[in-house]
Amino acid sequence: MSSRISAGILLYRVRAGRLEVLLGHPGGPWARTKDAGHWSIPKGEVDDEAEDLLAVARREFAEETCHPVPQGALIPLGETRQKGGKLVHAWAVEGDLDPASAASNTFEMEWPPGSGRREAFPEIDRVEWFSAVEGRLRIKEAQVVFIDRLEATRPG
Repeated sequence: MSSRISAGILLYRVRAGRLEVLLGHPGGPWARTKDAGHWSIPKGEVDDEAEDLLAVARREFAEETCHPVPQGALIPLGETRQKGGKLVHAWAVEGDLDPASAASNTFEMEWPPGSGRREAFPEIDRVEWFSAVEGRLRIKEAQVVFIDRLEATRPG
């Protein structure tokens, strides 16, 4: 099992009494055709074991959306372990974000493989709002618990 640790923020809003969550689609050429089960909360890896997890979550949200985490009460959503072994910690906060205004940091990789050329790709190529029901279909299987826990903490 991997010992990698990530932390992230699940942004949510309520529209017409319905919970919506903001999810990010992974960037890069291998993810272009992937959809259901591949989206994620904006998150990233802890650089140093001593690093504060909430600080990591805030930093990664900003890097992957180009927006700061909204002010407001943070709801701890606990942790989950993904298939590859990564442990993900999450918090939820209410807010709004126009998906068209989001932009992500980038990473470089050799593309196409074996070409010797390096190309930059966004870590997240887009973010979208989904109902809680649709979000459960889009998000990585291990992260579904974050939507479940958010719904369980919200009154009404």
